[in-house]
Amino acid sequence: MCGIVAYLGDRDAYPVLIKGLHRLEYRGYDSAGVALLNGEINLYKCKGKVSDLEEHIKGLNNSGNGKNIGSANTSGTLGMGHTRWATHGLPNDVNAHPHFSGSDSLVIIHNGIIENYSTLRKGLEKRGFKFRSETDTEVLVNLIEDIQQNEKVNLPEAVRIALNEVVGAYAIVIISKNEPDLLIAAKKGSPLVIGIGEGEYFLASDATPIVEYTKNVVYLKDEEIAIIHRKKELKIINIKNQKQTPYIHELEMELEELEKGGYPHFMLKEIYEQPRSIRDSMRGRLAWNKKSVILGGIRNHEQKLVDAKRIIIIACGTSWHAGLVGEYLFEELARIPVEVEYASEFRYRNPVIYEDDVVIAISQSGETADTLAAIELAKSKGATIIGICNVVGSSIPRTTHAGSYTHAGPEIGVASTKAFTAQVTLLTLMALSLAQKRKTIDQSRLEKIISELDKIPEKVQEVLETNDKIKTIAKKFKNARNFLYLGRGYSFPVALEGALKLKEISYIHAEGYPAAEMKHGPIALIDEEMPVVIIAPKGGSYEKVVSNIQEVKARKGIIIAVVTRGDQLVKEMADYIIEIPETEDILMPLVSSIPLQLLSYHIAVMRGCNVDQPRNLAKSVTVE
Repeated sequence: MCGIVAYLGDRDAYPVLIKGLHRLEYRGYDSAGVALLNGEINLYKCKGKVSDLEEHIKGLNNSGNGKNIGSANTSGTLGMGHTRWATHGLPNDVNAHPHFSGSDSLVIIHNGIIENYSTLRKGLEKRGFKFRSETDTEVLVNLIEDIQQNEKVNLPEAVRIALNEVVGAYAIVIISKNEPDLLIAAKKGSPLVIGIGEGEYFLASDATPIVEYTKNVVYLKDEEIAIIHRKKELKIINIKNQKQTPYIHELEMELEELEKGGYPHFMLKEIYEQPRSIRDSMRGRLAWNKKSVILGGIRNHEQKLVDAKRIIIIACGTSWHAGLVGEYLFEELARIPVEVEYASEFRYRNPVIYEDDVVIAISQSGETADTLAAIELAKSKGATIIGICNVVGSSIPRTTHAGSYTHAGPEIGVASTKAFTAQVTLLTLMALSLAQKRKTIDQSRLEKIISELDKIPEKVQEVLETNDKIKTIAKKFKNARNFLYLGRGYSFPVALEGALKLKEISYIHAEGYPAAEMKHGPIALIDEEMPVVIIAPKGGSYEKVVSNIQEVKARKGIIIAVVTRGDQLVKEMADYIIEIPETEDILMPLVSSIPLQLLSYHIAVMRGCNVDQPRNLAKSVTVE
């Protein structure tokens, strides 16, 4: 996820861009850049944070080594800036945005993934285009230039034609050296907001950089193109060349609230981002025909996975719970034995590791000290290490042999929510890809699962619409002292994760157990004051879970049941139910974990807890 900001008006653009980039830095922070038009396009970018970009430009001014004669030229009333969350290409100076076209007459910034960039790039290379970066973004700007030159059309039309050839997601802004009064912007799948001032326009990935200048904004819709001309009214068309009527929204929130996207807490915002973050974690990885899975980050080591006799998953906390789901996925789909280890224990018990083992290390931050130490141990034994991380350029991706990013976007809330579902999404994709290559799944079954996986973001959205009901349930139990979470099969890791969320942010003692294990100890805790959350969707273990519910009821336990929509049997037995959409059993954790996140959140808020920064916890655990 990247941050976009742009300006066209009468004021000096550079301060607007830099301030906007700072406010958007949560969206991406591996590199940053700006482009300003003042006769020529002056472009400055570098690896690192926005502050590094500022220092880079100051250094050019001090040394006189700017791109143009003399020092860095940051003058101009038309410009754009970008802070990157890397997708294609390493985070470095060359891959940083903005990107020039081949002739240096166009410059672009882009958020999203162009899925068919490789095919487009090959075609452009055959027509003589040369590329300076590894990015899909440079492919797009050269495609636009190619169309403009060969079709003899204006820039807005060239953009429109190009976007009809693009598969994937994008939010783009384009400047032309030859048109100093024009900005072109377009979006599909990635947010883009246009602020309308007095004779000036502001563009950004969200309203945070805009609100101090104007309250009037237009939220660009998918497949819409904005043609923004100095001192003229905003014009919007779609990629079919149909004129659209801009709808101007008036911002009512203050800047501090907008940084949370209008949500009272980052955690709630991130819970609600999961339809998008799950989609982003799949984007570019499901083949266009939905018949296979493509994981470019592990391609060079994929055969190691195919040939592995054992997979070891190492992780901590929420990532460990995601790994437990991964164990079930790999064993069921790819038929490879899996062990899931707490990274904090792994290195201290002299584990048996073979050279043909594959170790999958999972970490949101990519900096978890225990996991890094476990990786080093496994590497020393000759194992192949695959990383699953959310933070681009962090330590674990640099330490592992290969890996994949979840692309959940920066997660600010300390209690992980969208990172968990993104990790489970990526593990699902990995298991499906491996199963296909190992021929342990037939094609019809594979395609059915992929098709259902593609629907998960919409089903998560359906669960989010039960928020008010969950909030009512939370009110009943905000003063509880203990909770028990039970689940079987794929619902067992969800029970563990639900209990952890409640512990982390509400400080209520909670435990997760396999439902069948309740009889082997925890049943002694159950009485009329004990709330028991049971994850009981329709599936392979449904009848067994129903028996466990009866055992709880016999001891006067209070049952909060997460059930498949339309369930009547459990509904008659439970005190409270939360309904979720039906899906494949192996995909259920992506759906059933959502109501547990909301339940924990609302209980914590009602108890007056700081849900974004729970006591004693840190987002990135960098000490053992």
